[in-house]
Amino acid sequence: MARDVTDSTPIASRDALVEWLAAGCKSAGAPLLVGTEHEKIAFYSDLLAPVPYGCDGGRCGVGRLLEGVQEATGWEPIMDRDALIGLAQTDGGGAISIEPGGQFELSGAPLLDIHATDAELGAHLSALAGVAHSLGVQFLDLGASPKWSRAETPVMPKQRYKIMAAYMPKVGARGLDMMFRTATIQANLDFVSETDMVEKVRVGLALQPLVTALFANSPFLDGKPTGRLSERSNIWLDTDADRTGMLPFAFEEGFGFERYVDYALDVPMYFVKRGDVYHDVAGASFRDLLDGRLPQLPGERAVMSDWANHLSTIFPEVRIKTYLEMRGADGGPRAHMTALPALFAGLFYDSVALDQARQLTKGWSAAARQQLREDVPSLALDATIDGRSLREIGRDVLALAEAGLKRRARVNAEGADETIYLAPLQKIVSEGRTLAQLRLEAFHGAWGGSVDGAFRDCVIPL
Repeated sequence: MARDVTDSTPIASRDALVEWLAAGCKSAGAPLLVGTEHEKIAFYSDLLAPVPYGCDGGRCGVGRLLEGVQEATGWEPIMDRDALIGLAQTDGGGAISIEPGGQFELSGAPLLDIHATDAELGAHLSALAGVAHSLGVQFLDLGASPKWSRAETPVMPKQRYKIMAAYMPKVGARGLDMMFRTATIQANLDFVSETDMVEKVRVGLALQPLVTALFANSPFLDGKPTGRLSERSNIWLDTDADRTGMLPFAFEEGFGFERYVDYALDVPMYFVKRGDVYHDVAGASFRDLLDGRLPQLPGERAVMSDWANHLSTIFPEVRIKTYLEMRGADGGPRAHMTALPALFAGLFYDSVALDQARQLTKGWSAAARQQLREDVPSLALDATIDGRSLREIGRDVLALAEAGLKRRARVNAEGADETIYLAPLQKIVSEGRTLAQLRLEAFHGAWGGSVDGAFRDCVIPL
């Protein structure tokens, strides 16, 4: 999330929270849009070192990257007190933010199709290129930082991250690794009704382990292989059980906006923002804030911005806001940044494909889905559920998505439809080898047993 919400409308009741989510339902005839987010791990190309926020000894970092992109785009600054921490498109579309360890993120605008997403991505990288080159900065296309320890990783000047970093070790062993050393790609999709939301959440949750397998691209940490293909996904398994996971209750009868609100209300808070100050209330109950009896802020009552900001601190494999967020993919190369939204546009925005995906996954039990989630960081496409490998299931799902995109029939200037963006995933399934496996082969071969090769071969071209 690039910018914390500032809506000061008082929350009258729990029903208002349900209505806030339900307001995301698209009206009949309104276009269904796709948003794409991607994080990129920055490094100094001559030092193979992480990029801090500020300047030191004539060398500048992430803050200057933001300033340079602002100069190139004219986007509005997002400030945390005196620190520039992000940029927002002037028409309210996309935004740029920095993650805790300096990961550079584009939160793309909601767009009509993947062709527009591809154009947005090209414009973003072009705007970034000039200032990045002048600073000697490049970006890894990996899902986890391969070389630097947590202690060596810089910390960005954001109040909310300071609060989160203090709380994370209390609720899991890997929360700080998640914050400071991972990167992801995310796709955001619309829903048209509560029923439609429920169907998409269920399909999305069931398929997130497949997404993790297809996009597995984080086999290194601390300068060596971890023994897993998606260390990023493995890290999430021990981050904070209260706010992560596969949401088994989403498959229960009666699931809808109200049930998700009740779940979110029971997720402990991190902060309450008032003005420019983030008040540390980590571990507190949002229900207490609703009732005006939060011990840390006596008498303070919840407003709608508190709710929106609280939802942004919940991290299940599929997150519900006024749209749906698919959260299972490792960070990766440019082709993966368009492949993920293409996959879900094909599945979610075609009624036939969505129904067939639901039929494919509806027989999977909660226990089987959870076991798959736990197996997939190590096994990727070789993980199985109900006697079938994810490689087999991936062929079926990609075929459904391809057919859905063909029926959408959104073509670019050359007459190509959106199925062109599925090509990297189809190659992975066809060959049965993920990016992580290819990079492990390079580590044991051309890189000579050193992750330094990644800083040459796993770089996003600008």
